Amino acid sequence: MSKRLRYQVAVSLDGFIAGPNGEYDWIVSDPSIDFGALYKQFDTVVVGRKTYEVMTAQGRHGAMPGLEVIVFSRSLAPATYPGVRIVNDDPREVVATLKKKPGRDIWLFGGGTLFRSLLDAGLVDSVEVAVMPVLIGAGIPLVQPGTITKLVFADEKTLPASGIVVLSYLVAGSKDAPAPIVYVKGRKGMAKKKGSRGRRASRTASKKKGATRMR
Repeated sequence: MSKRLRYQVAVSLDGFIAGPNGEYDWIVSDPSIDFGALYKQFDTVVVGRKTYEVMTAQGRHGAMPGLEVIVFSRSLAPATYPGVRIVNDDPREVVATLKKKPGRDIWLFGGGTLFRSLLDAGLVDSVEVAVMPVLIGAGIPLVQPGTITKLVFADEKTLPASGIVVLSYLVAGSKDAPAPIVYVKGRKGMAKKKGSRGRRASRTASKKKGATRMR
């Protein structure tokens, strides 16, 4: 299987991935999200200039542990820092080459303009959004205007404690299988409990049915 390019972002309920000035303080936290498990699914991150400028506020030139960050920009000078590479090359050509290499998936971290460019080029395999229970009113949209793209539902997880809903869609026409949402902790235990209740209910129903036959 080739490397998938996955657009995975947090988004407000009204469709923004950041505030007007790149703010992300509206993003809701939830302890059931295992970020370590999430990061292990990727070996490369691709971002646009505006997203990168927000990332640099965290220090280390926007580096992300264990990942190679590639920044696409027409205005920033090409540069290389530990774990970060700024390039002026065409994102479509660079990403097409990256997808042919062995390794883990590529994380399209942002933003909406880069997403639109790669989507129109047929390079995006999935759209994975963590929908936050908040309306921010204005900001940077999930995607810039363009042509219609059909998506195929792949997976969903609801986090009751925070109200976050994680949705995963495969871009129609993608030849790769979608990645399941496996970075939400505690789901197996919940499923097991649900299964146990189901088995107990089934046994109870069988007993009642047997008693009815005996009568």
